[in-house]
Amino acid sequence: MKKWMGQGWNITVRHKYVWVLLFIYRFLWGFFLFRLVDSVVTPVLLRYPDLHPNADAVPLFLIEAEFRLLRTDLVDDLLWLLTGLLLVRMVLTPLLNAGVYYSFHHTSGEGGTHVWSGIRNAWKPVTLLYWLENALALLPAVWLLPMAKDRLMSAVSPVHWLQELLLYAVGWLVYGFVLHVLFQSMQFGAVTREGWAKGALRAYFRALPLVTVSLVMIGIGFAASAAVTAVSLVWSGLAAVIVHQAFQFVRALLSLWTAAAQFSVWRETES
Repeated sequence: MKKWMGQGWNITVRHKYVWVLLFIYRFLWGFFLFRLVDSVVTPVLLRYPDLHPNADAVPLFLIEAEFRLLRTDLVDDLLWLLTGLLLVRMVLTPLLNAGVYYSFHHTSGEGGTHVWSGIRNAWKPVTLLYWLENALALLPAVWLLPMAKDRLMSAVSPVHWLQELLLYAVGWLVYGFVLHVLFQSMQFGAVTREGWAKGALRAYFRALPLVTVSLVMIGIGFAASAAVTAVSLVWSGLAAVIVHQAFQFVRALLSLWTAAAQFSVWRETES
């Protein structure tokens, strides 16, 4: 475990500018997404009753908010912009993956990275695999969302409804996690020219260490996120904003380190 995480860290250190690129990419995505949602949510929240509303004020506010969001064209532009942003993300993310994974494979010693070469040489198979992964990850929603809607109508309370759906949500998360590890290994196979089938086969034989390393890195990420959240609760105002934005650097680093550690596990042959 330490060996793979150490190898992943060494690879990460050699990709410092990729770390900065990932930070900028995540920051811009989060910024534009926040501004879009804020442009719709804030005008609705400004209509919320004062601190001492009468008994009918809050229900009337909820009815008005539902009407404005669902019965008017208020969110139409937002949905179109969100769709556009999602399409841009669906194009840019696999390009970055292709460049980074290719560079993981070809970077050694003190030499430079090969991200741009990876984008040129491996973007097609990586993009195809990325889109297929996302399509399969969303496939359960075709059944789960209508089921959740039906159960909501017959649920005793929202809490009871959430409890009923908890097991399905956990199963969906596990399914998405396994799918991601498998398709990431197939992308590794694509950038190393071994082929996606051999990449999947390697993932099968290295399943236990791959999953273990992935879960350890996820645990580190959750711990760091919990620490930042705790600090934000203690330090309010500008300090909390600064800490939160600085943490985006850490998130980008952990994301790159996780992929590098997973690649280190995947490329190691069976003894």
